[in-house]
Amino acid sequence: MSLTADGGRFGRGRRWVICGLLFAATAINYIDRQIVGVLKPLLAHEFAWSETDYGNIVFWFQAAYAIGYLGFGRLIDRIGARLGYASAVALWTMAHMAHALVSGFGGFALVRFALGLGESGNFPAGLKAVAEWFPKKERALATGLFNAGANIGAIITPLLVPAITLTLGWRAAFIVTGLLTIVWLVAWLSVYRSPRQDKKVSPEELAFIESDPADPVEHTPWLSLLKVKETWAYALAKFLIDPIWWMFLFWLPDFFAKRHHLDLKSFGPPLVVVYVLSDLGSIAGGWMSSALIHSGRSVNVARKLSMLVSAICVLPIFAAAYVDNLWMATLLVGLATAAHQAFSCNLYTLPADVFPKAAVGSVVGIGGTAGAIGGMLMAEFAGYILDRVGSYAPIFAVAGSVYLIALLAIHLITPRYELAKVARN
Repeated sequence: MSLTADGGRFGRGRRWVICGLLFAATAINYIDRQIVGVLKPLLAHEFAWSETDYGNIVFWFQAAYAIGYLGFGRLIDRIGARLGYASAVALWTMAHMAHALVSGFGGFALVRFALGLGESGNFPAGLKAVAEWFPKKERALATGLFNAGANIGAIITPLLVPAITLTLGWRAAFIVTGLLTIVWLVAWLSVYRSPRQDKKVSPEELAFIESDPADPVEHTPWLSLLKVKETWAYALAKFLIDPIWWMFLFWLPDFFAKRHHLDLKSFGPPLVVVYVLSDLGSIAGGWMSSALIHSGRSVNVARKLSMLVSAICVLPIFAAAYVDNLWMATLLVGLATAAHQAFSCNLYTLPADVFPKAAVGSVVGIGGTAGAIGGMLMAEFAGYILDRVGSYAPIFAVAGSVYLIALLAIHLITPRYELAKVARN
């Protein structure tokens, strides 16, 4: 199979094999984190959890995620995507399978904390690998594709987990799904190398991967990243939008159970529709900005225009709490989650667009921490609202508004996507 001078058509070349591995890891990552949401009605009944108890379990996952994002972001910049990713996956696999050994609130809070530490390494490592293997013109598309793994994981979970649970019990669901990660880890360590070290990369593809202007490779002091506005543009946007995705992930099964009276056997199909739409949104968002860049638009215009379209598409989510028809509510939620993923895959490219490659993992870590802190607040807010008000309407009202606010913040802080002026050692 020959490659053209520009590295080959979409789907051709070694870089797309790497993208496939990132996609698979993200899918497994979301299977592992979403299981507790799918099992929430069953576990809440078995262990007599209140909405606030469940919110606190989610809180401790998010707290660990916030801590781990900073740590893994820095670690991955130091040791690279290959070993950094492997370390994160090994940790989260052990924590995930340990869920089968615990009972009650304290045990779940502990293993969810450990899971959050490990899973926090997924996106810093994945985005580091994308920055290593893809030039700017393809980064949003590659990010959209591997980020689509989140939705595949979210689609598989409500189909696979109820089947395992109804047959073998909920503890077996954690063991069986944990085995998938071990298989991926072996494949990752066998396949992943940097482009220059990978013997299966052709000279033409390597030239395409390295077609962006030369990038400084010096170590970037972590504190210096906090002194540049581009870091704060990314972090503030993540603080605003990440909690909405966490809310969908951890509370959608409960929404369908409470509002539309579905149970473990019946809420699978609506969740599948929601996350299929999310998958399409992730790919469409990446394709949109990449197509705009190919047509001659600047990176600044392409990314922000794509995010604006996405933000507008989230607005109708407020109506989902009032709709009596199950499938109309499903489509409204699906539109919002698709728009989130389209917005998110363009936001994810900001660190790679404006920072040197040596700093990408650290900036992603800072943003991920900000997003996890927002998620902690959302967990407490959702638990409080559901215990006191008993309706998802206030939660969906917040969800519909924050994307336009996030885009405005990005534009005000960094009106042009210019290279960040970062002090380096």
